[in-house]
Amino acid sequence: MALKQQGHWTYGALVNQIWSFAGPDSDPDVNQAFIQPFFSYTTPTAWTFTFTSESTYDWDAEQWTVPLDFLVAKVFKIGQQHAQLQLGPRYFADSPPLGPHKWGFRINFVLMYPK
Repeated sequence: MALKQQGHWTYGALVNQIWSFAGPDSDPDVNQAFIQPFFSYTTPTAWTFTFTSESTYDWDAEQWTVPLDFLVAKVFKIGQQHAQLQLGPRYFADSPPLGPHKWGFRINFVLMYPK
């Protein structure tokens, strides 16, 4: 994970690789990379605009899954409880034949517990 905050901007990437190494021989092997670059801009009124991709690469199948997300989020309060609502369109630039295709939509609701 690498992250940089500069003024209203936050950007960086999360990268990892997973391999299976134990378990029954009947279980499929796992050999996948995960790459998530992100770029966010937060306004003084707590609106956040984010572009991200949560891409995976299956090394065994030699296949990418590449969703591109543009998300808008807002921090607000419900009584004394801080919360965030985030939503936006998702486009699959690449995916396996039986995977998701074209357009989708993403929505997140997060309860926040600041210090």
